[in-house]
Amino acid sequence: MEQDQIIQQTASLVNVTFNLSADQDLKNEEALVQVLSVKIGDMLERQPEQLMSLLYRLDVLEEKIIPAMHPDAPEPANVGLARLVIERQKQRISTKMSVKTEPLTGLEGWEW
Repeated sequence: MEQDQIIQQTASLVNVTFNLSADQDLKNEEALVQVLSVKIGDMLERQPEQLMSLLYRLDVLEEKIIPAMHPDAPEPANVGLARLVIERQKQRISTKMSVKTEPLTGLEGWEW
């Protein structure tokens, strides 16, 4: 069940970040990879600088991006990059689920 929750939250994050169509059925990881790879492919052709900036902001590591974009990569660059984005978002969500922080107290008077 936790894995389904992670996939749903990942789909939601990716949907917002990449402005994907909200009506698409993204219930499993492969469907998400397929939809995201189309968007990334379009960005590679039309907005490569914006895509690289977005990958940087999403904290997708450069040492993973370079092999994914290499001509000899096992899958097309757009699919490889989509998998990297999804992998990173899943890591973020898993971390947020496993690390619980207590609300800050004793900050009265520090409001802006």
